[in-house]
Amino acid sequence: MENDKAEILRETIVNLEHLFLENKREELHKHILEIVERPLIEMVLAKTDGNQKKAAKLLGINRNTLHAKIKKLGIDAKKFKIAY
Repeated sequence: MENDKAEILRETIVNLEHLFLENKREELHKHILEIVERPLIEMVLAKTDGNQKKAAKLLGINRNTLHAKIKKLGIDAKKFKIAY
């Protein structure tokens, strides 16, 4: 299962690479991160019910770094919290 996910991700990155190279775009790494980072953070916030400390740990980054990325990307972190 993990190998299947890794293969899907690899194929997606290869396709993105071809897209950027065809358009002679530079900074491929930056552009791929821009495409992947937002949905990744949103997915992890959803899995952790909006708990940024747990999300940061799952992502392997500092909580302050996650908070800065959420702010930069304009993600509404509150929408992932469970209302009690």
